[in-house]
Order: sequence, then C-alpha cells, then structure tokens
Amino acid sequence: MWHAPLVQTRRLTASLAVGLAALAGVAGCRTSPGVAAYVGDEQVSVAELDTAVDQRLDDPALAAAVEGQEDQFTRLVLTRLVQAEVYDQVAQRYGVTTDDADVQALLDQLLGGQDPEAVYAQAATQGVGRADVVESVRERLVRERIVAAEDLADLGEQRLRQDYEQQLPALTQVRLGYVTVPDQAAADAAVATLQADPSAYPALAARYPGSTTLPEVSAGTPDQVPAPLADRVAAAAPNTAFSLPVPGVPGVLVVFVGDRLVPTFEEARPQLEQAAAEQADDAAQQRVADVRADLDITVNPRFGVIDDGTIVPADGGVVDVLGGSSDG
Repeated sequence: MWHAPLVQTRRLTASLAVGLAALAGVAGCRTSPGVAAYVGDEQVSVAELDTAVDQRLDDPALAAAVEGQEDQFTRLVLTRLVQAEVYDQVAQRYGVTTDDADVQALLDQLLGGQDPEAVYAQAATQGVGRADVVESVRERLVRERIVAAEDLADLGEQRLRQDYEQQLPALTQVRLGYVTVPDQAAADAAVATLQADPSAYPALAARYPGSTTLPEVSAGTPDQVPAPLADRVAAAAPNTAFSLPVPGVPGVLVVFVGDRLVPTFEEARPQLEQAAAEQADDAAQQRVADVRADLDITVNPRFGVIDDGTIVPADGGVVDVLGGSSDG
C-alpha cells in the first residue's frame, strides 16, 4: 500500500554499509604467519584479530547471531579492522584528526535521542559489535572533515536554489487515493461521483474497504506512486478520477488524483541540504578509495582473499600458521 512519505534520516546501519566499502587488494610477497593482513606499512596481527573476535563474541546476542558462521564472522571482523587501518592512513594523508569526544558527539547526533544501549543491542543481533558501531561513526567523521578540509560541500544559497529548480518535479507531491470496486459498472459510477465531488472520496473508500483501498487521500512524491498507476497519475489533471484494471488485483481500481503540493524553497531546503551533503560524502568516499588504491593490502590466505570488496575464503595458498611462513 502506498503511504505518505516520512522524512528520511541516515541510520547508523547505513553508515556501516558505507564504512565497509570495497577494499582494493594488491597481491604481495608478505606472508608472516603472525599477520592477518598488511595495510600499506601497517599490519593487523593474528593476535589483534583473535582479540577483536573474542571481544565481540562476549556479547551473547552477537554470539547467537553468528553461531555456526564463525569463520565468516572472523573474515568480517578482519574486513573491519583493515578498513579502520585504511581510514587511519586516509586521515594522515588529508591532515584530519578525530578524538573520542568528537566521535561521541557525532554518535549522539546520529542517535537523535534513541537509547544507545538499545541501538547497540539491535546491532548485535545483526552481527555488529559496539566497537564496530563506534568505528563506523569515526570513519564518517573522518569523511566529514575531509569534506571541510577539501571544500567539497557547496551549501551556498545559489547552489541550493539551482538544485531546487532542477529537483522541483521530484519534490512536488501529489495527493492520491485509490479504491478497488468489484466491476467496471461500479468503477464508472465511482469515477463520476469523484469527478462531481472530490470530497466524496472517504465515503466511497469506506464502501469498498480492503488491502488495495486507501481510506483517505494521501500525499506523496512521484516515486512513491505505485508503478502500475504512475503514467496515468502523472498525466491526470488535479481533482480528477479514472479507472483501470490492475493485474493481480481483483476488480477494478478507481484512482483519484488531487492537487499537486509544490514546496517552497524554504520548505525544501532541508532536503536540498541533505542531498548536497550526501554528494559531498560521495566525493569524500572517492578520496578514501584513492588512498586505498595506493596501498598494498595483502590478506593472509589463512583468512581469505579480497574479492569484489569482501574478504572471502581463499581457494588455495594457505599459510601454515603453526609451522612457519611460505616463501615470498
């Protein structure tokens, strides 16, 4: 069912998804059995990886979430540790710094009043540890400071007004309702009723309740209009109705298209600023990718290889971590 849109906020899980972007690996002759991964001149030791895994598995909820997938979880933790090392070197290259207080302040902002412990508990059920949440926030903060240092964000009035003019069709909402009636005769009668009196919609919807009937006319952006209706809704004049059969829907759908709601520039400003900030973050992510591409990142084959941004099981060449390293 189609509903009115809600203001979308960027969640911590979205930040995590961004933070675990592709890791570019370059094969190298670095095979010490005590090293889980080399990241440029830095290392993630096997001991460090083991400690990180054990600390996360101390959380019973997280341990339950990854039960039976311990090897996969170890690779995921190693991916996160490697990513953290990459971000350390990104920060050095661009001369940006963060501290615990900065990270906590951004975390509080992202939580938006939510109980932190509830967020951590939810993350644990998805195999994400508290340390991973905090690290993802640190990485986001690094990108924000790169944006500031490199002047990547254009939030000036002129730029925002240009964006407003370009995005106005997508920002404009349409008031829409639809009712499923049993046959075409009922549909014709319903269309005539709505054409004569748009305010009759709630009473009409009450006569034909169901999962494909909206009880009230609702407002939403064009991308929220159900696909089978999109073209007809876009072409319809305000305060008009039409009918059409929809595959999979028993009966005939009667659709009412109300007024278009065009936001003013000031009303749209928060969305425009968010979109500009997201574009700036994309640019900062490219800076991260550039640094990553310059690094020689090598994973101990015992844990896997980097394949399309993910550490996956190696097909061969396993390092004997008990008997010594292979020749390079």
